[in-house]
Amino acid sequence: MSDLASASRDTTPAGYRKLVAQALAGVPVGAPATDVWRALGAAGALSTLYRRGNALGPVADPARLGALLRAVDARADNGATLSVLVQAASALPVLGSGRSGPASAAPSPVAAAWGHALAGTAQVALAATDEAAAGSDLSGLGTQVRIEGDQLVVHGGKRWVTNAGTAEYLLVLGRHHPGRHFTNFSWVLVPARTAGVSVSPAPTGLLANSATGHIGFDSVRLPADHLVGRNGRGMAVFARHMSTERLAGAQWAVALTGRVLADTRERLLRRTVDGEPLWHNAVVRQGFAECLVRVAQLRALCDSLAETAVKGQSLSAGTLLKSAVGLTVDTVLARCAQLQGADGFAAGGAQGVRAEAGVLGIGGGVTELMLAGVADMSEQLLAELRT
Repeated sequence: MSDLASASRDTTPAGYRKLVAQALAGVPVGAPATDVWRALGAAGALSTLYRRGNALGPVADPARLGALLRAVDARADNGATLSVLVQAASALPVLGSGRSGPASAAPSPVAAAWGHALAGTAQVALAATDEAAAGSDLSGLGTQVRIEGDQLVVHGGKRWVTNAGTAEYLLVLGRHHPGRHFTNFSWVLVPARTAGVSVSPAPTGLLANSATGHIGFDSVRLPADHLVGRNGRGMAVFARHMSTERLAGAQWAVALTGRVLADTRERLLRRTVDGEPLWHNAVVRQGFAECLVRVAQLRALCDSLAETAVKGQSLSAGTLLKSAVGLTVDTVLARCAQLQGADGFAAGGAQGVRAEAGVLGIGGGVTELMLAGVADMSEQLLAELRT
């Protein structure tokens, strides 16, 4: 039995970490995110990521999710990490919620796409952020999903969609009824090459390997079996998995800031003033230590809320995690950028990483909105602190 096959049978945390490391060992740094995804799928790292789920989809194992993101982040390609995170923590769980069908029936398009994605032979883009509304206002989206006999008609547009330029499948959130009620929305699986679909790259030089883009749907027609799950369950399914995505964002934040802190420390040890490394300067050490404490606190919060987050039964868990990320990442990376001096502007320096890491404070909910949510739940949270 090969080492990779042996690792794929080992269900321990150490076994999963070994599996992911072996899967990525043969993928060159800087390779397209599609190659990273394909290697993870071929090794079984995606199919073994999830626990048995429920009616609202598969549940990611939080320890494995964290190990996956740490291993991908270690490659120092933030675009590729974002590509993997969105699929593993959001797109696949949502897609998996609609894969079941009659046991005797042939696999549905949704089930087939799920299988291809887990195998790494296809990417799935989560097309939620709408061109008709602010990213934080999902219930105000304008993309429509009409049911006409045995067909679905998708019309509208999506913005800032990760993997838009490379995905074989687009998982589209649309409304089938006017109004903001949560039952007015559904998910539809749209093969990327379907007539009426157009994709354009997002106008940014950041996170280049994430293939982020804008997508248009010009009265795209599909068979009715491309509906993901039951009609009207779109928001319920999305809400079920939102806290998992926020946990994944926090886990990535810990990995990314930890990586940049380690790089910063090495730079400070190498650079000298009057023959003494900058690392020996008391002010430098204090600023660095403050950052390290913030990251350690974020990791502790991840560990304490991980199980609650993946179960999707606590709005507060995801909100706390997302808020903590927003309050931690930019503060830490700004200090690292300052400590790195001019070197921070070089390729791979903290200034560029800080710009790309800004997605952690915006994607999935901006920090200010998350803090408003924390304030709304303050009575509950304060009661929990006293128990």
